[in-house]
Amino acid sequence: MPESSPLLEVEELRTHFFTRRGVIKAVDGVSFTLHAGETLALVGESGSGKSVTCLSLVRLVPEPAGRIVGGRVVFAGEDLLRKTAAEMRWVRGKQIAMVLQDPMTSLNPALTIGTQVAEVVRLHQGLRGPSLRNRILEALRRLRIPAAEARLGHYPHQLSGGMRQRVSSAIAMSCAPRLLIADEPTTSLDVTIQAQYLQLLKEVQAQSGVAIILVTHDFGIVAANADRVAVMYAGQIVEMGSTVQVFDTPSHPYTQALLRCLPSVELKRQQLVEIGGQPPDLAQLPPGCPFAPRCAKRQPICLEAYPPTVTIQPGHVAQCYAAVPIDA
Repeated sequence: MPESSPLLEVEELRTHFFTRRGVIKAVDGVSFTLHAGETLALVGESGSGKSVTCLSLVRLVPEPAGRIVGGRVVFAGEDLLRKTAAEMRWVRGKQIAMVLQDPMTSLNPALTIGTQVAEVVRLHQGLRGPSLRNRILEALRRLRIPAAEARLGHYPHQLSGGMRQRVSSAIAMSCAPRLLIADEPTTSLDVTIQAQYLQLLKEVQAQSGVAIILVTHDFGIVAANADRVAVMYAGQIVEMGSTVQVFDTPSHPYTQALLRCLPSVELKRQQLVEIGGQPPDLAQLPPGCPFAPRCAKRQPICLEAYPPTVTIQPGHVAQCYAAVPIDA
């Protein structure tokens, strides 16, 4: 990746939910950087904090229970957590766009496709009349939506799942954002359409230089599309590195366990491995490593104190007492 300053710098981000059960630490000290044209994958089990991290970046955490209680989110040199609500409305859609995992719920069923794409373009770029129509068609064609002019008058239920997801991406990319957050965008797609959609995102990224945060459970998608990987567990990033580093030398027991869960075509009739136990209660986190109760490599100290960050190799870190640097 380029040596220039990162487009996005997240430092010790903390987002908590204040409930009757107590304080749920959904995001608890997350830090990472992202450069223009780079794809960072956030992976982990459901409830690990991936989606809440993404919502925190664009200040869309559900209120009043959810609150960003600490940290910095520096985008293009400006701390988004210091901006007013009105200022953030100009950032969302124009500078940072988000694609949600279910296009049937993210698109308005009562409005036509043309109306929904036009809304963000009209708001952020002030276009009207023929110019607006041309920009809408350009956005749809960029995502290779066939018969774009005919689609303008269609409603979401008249499109297939893959086509709806392309429309959602067209809305997100219509104002040429510098950062695209894709929160499990392929969940509702079959394998063939999934591959086409992800290839399309890569082509758009190559043309525009947009940075992408890709949230997914699928390590196959990570291997094919991500430059770097951040593995999340219990609201924290427990391992982060380039895709090659994380796949070749996984250093946190949780990352190793996730990779062991993948089926292999080389090993026939092998029973799939599962990770024993359950993720911790985020309202009652243990004093030590949150993965320790499920970890086969745990030591007594793992139950007492949170592990330090160990540099495995340049650009590759893990938070684990058992992690060992490559040159050690």
